[in-house]
Amino acid sequence: MTDPGLATAAADAFAALLEATHLSQPDELPDVVDEHATALGLEDLVVYLVDYEHTALIPVPRRKDPADRPVLRIDGTVGGRSFAETSTYELDAGQDGRRRLWMPLIDGTDRLGVMELTAPAPVTEQLLTYCERYAHLTAQLIVGKSVYGDIFERIRRRRPMTVAAELQWTLLPPLVFATRGLVVAGALEPCYAVGGDSFDYAIEDSTAHLGVFDAMGHGLTAASTAAVTVSAYRNARRQLLDLAGTYAAVDETLQKEFGGERFATGVLARLDLREGWLRWINAGHPPPLLLRDGKLVKVLELRPTTPLGVPFGHTPATLGQERLQPGDRVLLYTDGVIEARTATGEFFTADRLAEFLEREAADGRPTPETLRRLRHAILAHQKGQLQDDATALLVEWRGDTELALIPETVQP
Repeated sequence: MTDPGLATAAADAFAALLEATHLSQPDELPDVVDEHATALGLEDLVVYLVDYEHTALIPVPRRKDPADRPVLRIDGTVGGRSFAETSTYELDAGQDGRRRLWMPLIDGTDRLGVMELTAPAPVTEQLLTYCERYAHLTAQLIVGKSVYGDIFERIRRRRPMTVAAELQWTLLPPLVFATRGLVVAGALEPCYAVGGDSFDYAIEDSTAHLGVFDAMGHGLTAASTAAVTVSAYRNARRQLLDLAGTYAAVDETLQKEFGGERFATGVLARLDLREGWLRWINAGHPPPLLLRDGKLVKVLELRPTTPLGVPFGHTPATLGQERLQPGDRVLLYTDGVIEARTATGEFFTADRLAEFLEREAADGRPTPETLRRLRHAILAHQKGQLQDDATALLVEWRGDTELALIPETVQP
């Protein structure tokens, strides 16, 4: 049964929050969000942001907090489960019968962190819906305010970041995107010191544009090459060039800018969201993997063309195509994933990568959580010390899993 009084209170809370944030500074947002939640009877609202390594949830300080709140591990905590599963959890707050809620902070489907708050009991479905929508609005405000200040960036960093990594993260799109019939998730390691690896995607009408790149070298030199590569890729894409034209435009840009002294490998792909046709060009890069029904069914081999920016030995750009079936997943990755090796020289290998993906699929892991776990598996294989950048982009077509990335109260 709908409570008209609660509906009015929710409308007032949302309106007041939006009004207050027009002129608020980024560092004031946690206090503003907490203050206006009281209209719904909510108290002690705390925002946690996920760190760059996706291992911990870090509280954003409020001015009224008497002491620092502890950092939460994603694995093994209720808040971590809320983040990993994109689900709300309700606990006994132990005071006056009130309830403690943990709910995900998501911008669209990109996971930013979690929100913790105390709510009056009982937590009705109506109140829970308003709480989750309040969390979604908070996530969008965080994304919007983050371009005006550095507080959210500083909080997410648990170690110093190199200038090269700073440049790369500035270029990247959100790590997760989902729409009807499509889920895209990316991962980039080492997150605080990445050099030449990058990825990009864009969704428009019935096409998903996908690109994974590995620029030669290390450090800032490689990052600057990657920055030019991604920028040239976007420029060509926005001119509506086909894949062959996009490859040619990026190749020409790198040659003109660096005179043949720097290059990048990559896979440039497009997925027809209506018919499932995946088409791609391989510019001297590891071939994508195709998973079906949780099993690796094909390595998408294709005669590679010359890496982007190499001025000699050009081979014609060969266009590969594969028709996906509903539920198929395609993994685009850089060689740092399978070449991650232990101190004794044991590589992670393509076989180990396939086994990992199959195991995660068998456990029913959603696409973003699969990639989060993959990056940790790669790091664990090398005891946290990567010898090369490792990047992956996992794409799922018509797997009907996109709704699992948003709470039930906002599902159609």
